[in-house]
Amino acid sequence: MKLLDQMRNEIRFRHYSIRTEKAYLDWVKQFIFFYNKKHPEEMGEPEIKRFLNWLSNDRKVAASTQNQALCALLFLYKHVLKKKVDRIDDIMWAKRPRKLPVVFSPAEIRQVMAHLQGNYWLIANLMYGSGLRLNECISLRIQDIDFDYGQIIVRNAKGQKDRATILPQALRDHLQQQIERVTAIHRFDLEQGYGSVYLPHALERKYPGASRSIIWQYLFPSRSISRDPRSNRRQRHHIHLDSVQKSIRTAVFRSGINKKGSSHSFRHSFATQLLDTGYDIRTIQELLGHEDISTTMIYTHVMKKGACAVKSPVDMNP
Repeated sequence: MKLLDQMRNEIRFRHYSIRTEKAYLDWVKQFIFFYNKKHPEEMGEPEIKRFLNWLSNDRKVAASTQNQALCALLFLYKHVLKKKVDRIDDIMWAKRPRKLPVVFSPAEIRQVMAHLQGNYWLIANLMYGSGLRLNECISLRIQDIDFDYGQIIVRNAKGQKDRATILPQALRDHLQQQIERVTAIHRFDLEQGYGSVYLPHALERKYPGASRSIIWQYLFPSRSISRDPRSNRRQRHHIHLDSVQKSIRTAVFRSGINKKGSSHSFRHSFATQLLDTGYDIRTIQELLGHEDISTTMIYTHVMKKGACAVKSPVDMNP
């Protein structure tokens, strides 16, 4: 079996996401081509170190990108080649610039929402109203919307952990209507001989037929049937991440807001406005799914009670 096929099997065995799979495989390809197609079995720590330093010095990649490359290579050597990689010292790590998140005010949120329609409008409102990441939002299934308890269950989120977050009251009717639309689409797919959906962690073997159940259907399905890269089965996946990002960037531009906002700005705005309202940082940490409280603390620097609470000398001496 080819090396990349072996790695793909190991990644799927550990239930990594399809995005992680693609990224890891791409980094291994780059590593191999960097050394003129030399087999990784013939290389080790010195070659990994040189490759990572090249990414930092020549490619000028971000710190997170360099770290992802390292994780991919460590996965390759540990789980595929079964080769121990000792501590890699003296790596020239890319700098991690401290950047404050871009946050929209309530008025700016309304301006952006005015330029969004349909699924894009509802997705943006869920990110803003529930603090969801974009990938978490488009991956929601019908069963993840709990109307009785007023919560949204985020499954297999970052770090492969589940969590619960709030279901905005203002979106309940919109979500009910969306579920009705998905039900109609699913009924049509079944009539056409399709209707199945990807199930995580080999659940389809455990629950035969579950992939065709309405509760497992994506809340935001794609417009078309496509071939699943893991099962090679033709079925309806969720809406594509890129199309949502493009729609939001266009809405921000048309709104006339002088901020370089993105889909993640809705999640930032969710956290910041909860802090402004008086909710404690630990509660917000749980809703966001942050493992480390320091990640959540960044929002204290952009809330109204942060720098805005300091009175400027110009205002003190009119």
